[in-house]
Amino acid sequence: MQIRTHLESLPPYTPIEPFEILSARIGREPSQIVKLDANENPYGILPAVREALAEMNFPHIYPDPESRALRQSLAQFTGVDEDYLLAGSGADELLDLLMRVFLEPNECILSCPPTFGMYPFDAELNAARCIEVPRNADFSLDMDAIRKAVETHKPKLFFITSPNNPDGSVIDAKIIDKLLDLPTLIVLDEAYIEFAGENLGASLSRIREVPQRENLVVLRTFSKWAGLAGLRIGYGAFPKWLMPILWKSKQPYNVNVAASVAAQASLENVDELKVLVEKLKDERTRLFSALTAVPYLKPYPTQSNFILCQVNGRDAAELKARLAQEFGVFIRYFNKPGLRDFVRISVGRPSDTDVLIEALKKM
Repeated sequence: MQIRTHLESLPPYTPIEPFEILSARIGREPSQIVKLDANENPYGILPAVREALAEMNFPHIYPDPESRALRQSLAQFTGVDEDYLLAGSGADELLDLLMRVFLEPNECILSCPPTFGMYPFDAELNAARCIEVPRNADFSLDMDAIRKAVETHKPKLFFITSPNNPDGSVIDAKIIDKLLDLPTLIVLDEAYIEFAGENLGASLSRIREVPQRENLVVLRTFSKWAGLAGLRIGYGAFPKWLMPILWKSKQPYNVNVAASVAAQASLENVDELKVLVEKLKDERTRLFSALTAVPYLKPYPTQSNFILCQVNGRDAAELKARLAQEFGVFIRYFNKPGLRDFVRISVGRPSDTDVLIEALKKM
């Protein structure tokens, strides 16, 4: 029996491992681990969300295939009519759905690394190609190279992230306007927008523009700001012309009941989430200041819930390994083009920052 040939050479995506695996590996209890490697919300879900999950009425019944109640809540939250909104099992599902809808074998998407690794992964999974236009040294976009790549390769989709992962930079509004002038569908990934600007990112987000544009998709997630990473729930705003084919192409029951209940309860308590987001932004400022004082680290300014650091004068992989083994502190390590000897540190609670900084000083 023969599998699809392009999958034989597909490099696997490297996910972050869960608490129980990490704790077993280093011989520490989960409560003794400071997990700053996956940009998760360290405060977890709201009490109201936990209560809503405990009181679910119909977990034994298949979920609404159209997520109608959730989309109504999302419409109120985003200011975008529900007819333009689609929920998914994390924003990752919607990335893959877009590629399955648009891409024939050997067609291409465009991406600007260093950025989220799922874009090339999903492209290759769908027998397509990912054309990469590297970012400048300061992680800004190379617009001349982007225009040339669009003209040469004619990508069906252009995936761009703001704030970008892993450096946390926000794309200037004028640059996004230039991207929207390109003859391709712009997929703007706003996974971390709630940590940027004011009012949960409302001042910087482009999601309200989707109904007025034919070539803009905006993707969002509940994983970061709302602490629902383990429940896998995201959503997107799509041009109206695209919605019928998305409805036909998605899995019928793609959003499970628990994720939908948790997302709706989160949206009913946005004011409490705003408080947590502001706490994380304040801690981000404190963490950045502390990292700046570490002589072998160069932290980059960020508008997300993580800080990217260049490691100078010592081995970044060894730094990551020693933090985990000796102190129970887990951070993300990068060693790829544009990110040689870099680490990324999620913003945690004040106590997490204290443990991390003390460990870095001891090292």
